[in-house]
Amino acid sequence: MTANQSSNANEGPTVKHRHRVEGPEKHIVVFIFSIVLTAIAFAAVAAGGINTAFTIIILLVMAVLQVFVQMGYWMHLKDKGHLMPILFMIGGFFVASTCIVMALFWVWW
Repeated sequence: MTANQSSNANEGPTVKHRHRVEGPEKHIVVFIFSIVLTAIAFAAVAAGGINTAFTIIILLVMAVLQVFVQMGYWMHLKDKGHLMPILFMIGGFFVASTCIVMALFWVWW
């Protein structure tokens, strides 16, 4: 055995792992970001002079960003161990999208 190896596999330097704790700073930043996204959406609608198609695109982009912010930070889906809820949400999105497309297809056929 070399000098760096221990004779017992369980021996070795004791490493203390600290649990990572999120402080309120990140939540405050995300909350402000959510408010800014909402303000942009309200401003786009209140500005009246903007093209309707462009307003709809802005609203959809703000809505998608808001969904990811809400799910990532407020529902804690960014943390480890949340794979199953994410997979079920993706499955639900797939089913809902299929139902919407089929309903539109059925109406306009």
